[in-house]
Amino acid sequence: MSVRDDQPGPVDRRVRVQGQPVDSYPALPPEAERGTIRRITVLGEDVLHRPCREVTEFGTPELSALIDDMFLTMHAADGAGLAANQVGVDLRIFVYDCPDDHGVRHVGHIVNPVLDELPPAERRLVDEGEGCLSVPGATMNVPRLDRAVVRGVDRDGKPLVIEGTGYFARCLQHESDHLDGRLYVQRLAKRDRKDALRQMADRRERVFAQRAAKAARLGRAPGGSPTAQATPER
Repeated sequence: MSVRDDQPGPVDRRVRVQGQPVDSYPALPPEAERGTIRRITVLGEDVLHRPCREVTEFGTPELSALIDDMFLTMHAADGAGLAANQVGVDLRIFVYDCPDDHGVRHVGHIVNPVLDELPPAERRLVDEGEGCLSVPGATMNVPRLDRAVVRGVDRDGKPLVIEGTGYFARCLQHESDHLDGRLYVQRLAKRDRKDALRQMADRRERVFAQRAAKAARLGRAPGGSPTAQATPER
């Protein structure tokens, strides 16, 4: 999911890491410091359009490396969230580094997430702009609930419950959709979907160039090589 601007927030503006407040946290998460940039898949690729498999092995070096890579890939693309199938891996995992509507930063990962079905009295739809790293350059209004609760586990298999409101709730729903093989453009009316595709066609090259420049600033190229002139993979 793409980033949008923060809004003024509550008194307690501490960063939430895996749902828990911390007193200080770096701009670039530790996972990203360890990671390698991977190629981001694009609308139309098969892995994005089928449900992902559940993770069955926890605490493995391979799972940790995937999560680290996803964090760095998300940051290099200026994203707010990233699902595993957006780096070509059909496993039920997503990572996020996303503000809510109060400007509170939420950072973490969740494995095998399941969205709670909220009672009708707690459902309020908000129709606001949404983008996607796999639909580069397009932004469209999408109705989403203004509150979301996701239950799953962390990389070690420990239970997690992550709750979000406002924009962070939108992020949790957007990434959960990815793991079910659904992109936000599939929630649009036919006319709006065509508009999103036109935006992507017009802007994708500029987006790829911006991602390459960010990768260069981070000192990483897609595939993990140190570089001064990274070239985006498409």
